[in-house]
Amino acid sequence: MDRSNLCKTTLFVAALAGFFAVAPLKAQAPATPPQTQVPAAQPAPRPQTSPAAQTSPSGHPNNPYWMDHDKQLLVDFGGLERFKEANAMLTAPKPGENRVVFMGDSITQGWKLDESFPGKPYINRGIGGQTSPQMVVRFRQDVIDLKPKAVVILAGINDVAGNTGPMTLEQTEGNIASMAELASANGSRVVLCSVLPAFDFPWAPGLTPAPKVVSVNTWMKQYAAEKGYVYVDYYSAMSDERGGLPPTLSADGVHPLPAGYAIMTPLAEAGIEMALR
Repeated sequence: MDRSNLCKTTLFVAALAGFFAVAPLKAQAPATPPQTQVPAAQPAPRPQTSPAAQTSPSGHPNNPYWMDHDKQLLVDFGGLERFKEANAMLTAPKPGENRVVFMGDSITQGWKLDESFPGKPYINRGIGGQTSPQMVVRFRQDVIDLKPKAVVILAGINDVAGNTGPMTLEQTEGNIASMAELASANGSRVVLCSVLPAFDFPWAPGLTPAPKVVSVNTWMKQYAAEKGYVYVDYYSAMSDERGGLPPTLSADGVHPLPAGYAIMTPLAEAGIEMALR
């Protein structure tokens, strides 16, 4: 190639290089100057307020108490571990001892039996929050195996509250009957106690428990008469005009104050004496 053609080729290549270097710069440059105006503020998203966001799959509120409660149901539904050690340490009844076991929920658990019945061999086997099916599960361990002369059964209010899920009144009645018949078949006298009045539940409002309590108590009184069991009527002595517990007897409308237990004590004692006769 001669010098003249070499110069022409060099100039042509240089021109092409310049064109491709400028082309992408023009393609990347914005057609108009960038906007400098600050966009309007957007409102913050509203928190979820649906019932599903506030309750657990079981329907209970998402708070530590109910979360622990629901976990407990999965590992020990009946609460068999609660009194396992205490039961093992308990000796057999002495000859002539009128041992009585009180089976129930938090109303029984909160009852200071040693103060209400001083000197009596009465054993408290109440567990707060329990429903009647949970009591059936532990009835043999916490009642029958202790060989009591009599058992005082107070159950049902937490069934109405749905503590272990929805239940029919017939299911509650069946569980109470199962406990009574287990006790009787194993040589213990039966004292069935009416469900205490309740107008509403602080932890489960709006369930209208008052008429349901009346229905269970009506059945229980008739059932006890048919079977020859003792029926203790706390309800009539403690109910107010709404079918609930008055403030003088309960701070939360469900659990008795000392004044409430003062009413229950002589009624329970009379029922026990009648059963043991």
